[in-house]
Amino acid sequence: MRVEILGQERRRRWRDDEKLAIVMSVGDAGATITEVAHRHDITRQQIYAWRSELKKKGLLSAASNALFIPVDVKAVQMDVADDREGPPAWSNCD
Repeated sequence: MRVEILGQERRRRWRDDEKLAIVMSVGDAGATITEVAHRHDITRQQIYAWRSELKKKGLLSAASNALFIPVDVKAVQMDVADDREGPPAWSNCD
């Protein structure tokens, strides 16, 4: 009996450096995990699993995917101070 494979074989082997490149491409030029997964014909869950695996192996630092957003601390402190000036509205209920 002869078996012929007509489609693309789904089981692929990825080297750690390939996994790392794919995981690190998330966020480049605003690329989402869904877009990166689609581009490489893998699932989003595969990227999450690789990220976890690479962190455990020490190949990906925990902070490598951190996103830093500038915050104006003075503006936040002023908003908090404004809220503290008067009693809460519910305290006037007798």
